[in-house]
Amino acid sequence: MLETAMRTATIARKTNETEINVSVNLDGSGAHAMATGIGFLDHMLDQLSRHSLIDMDVSCKGDLHIDFHHTAEDVGIALGQAISKALGDKRGIRRYGSADLPMDGTLTRAALDVSGRPFLVFRAEFSRDKVGEMDTELFREFFQAFAMNAGITLHIENFYTDNNHHLAESIFKAVARALRVAVEIDPRVGDRVPSTKGTL
Repeated sequence: MLETAMRTATIARKTNETEINVSVNLDGSGAHAMATGIGFLDHMLDQLSRHSLIDMDVSCKGDLHIDFHHTAEDVGIALGQAISKALGDKRGIRRYGSADLPMDGTLTRAALDVSGRPFLVFRAEFSRDKVGEMDTELFREFFQAFAMNAGITLHIENFYTDNNHHLAESIFKAVARALRVAVEIDPRVGDRVPSTKGTL
């Protein structure tokens, strides 16, 4: 059986546009503290942490006086980097995860592979430009940044929806549930990397 070290990581990222600190614990309970300056993004990150059972602490000071783009994208970058760092060489993980997430009149699926080959398929259409104060086009930007920096293949597809808030929330919850499964330690895998290549 794999003797697991603490799968934790901290990332500090500073640019001319944002200053971000992110801490994660893959084997946590979903404890979280979010302060990005964007209320709706904080709400979505709360869901990502709670439903993945990954402890997350995210703080960001961004150029919100310009718009929300840099903050949303850079938080995705830093969070993805933290997840990747905490995974280490990925020994013993399940690797794959998927979840169908119903939320009232909305149904969304997320499927992911902790592959080391970053890729995003995002098939979800919002009927409004904003949810709360957040531009709906930024949800794709967040997940693009997250997938590229976490080193995961991530497919997100919404089948139908009747509410933009529920659409966004179902995406984050579905990704969280899929991520929870994929990064879990599988006792049957032992200390092996789950790939015929021997590396991910």
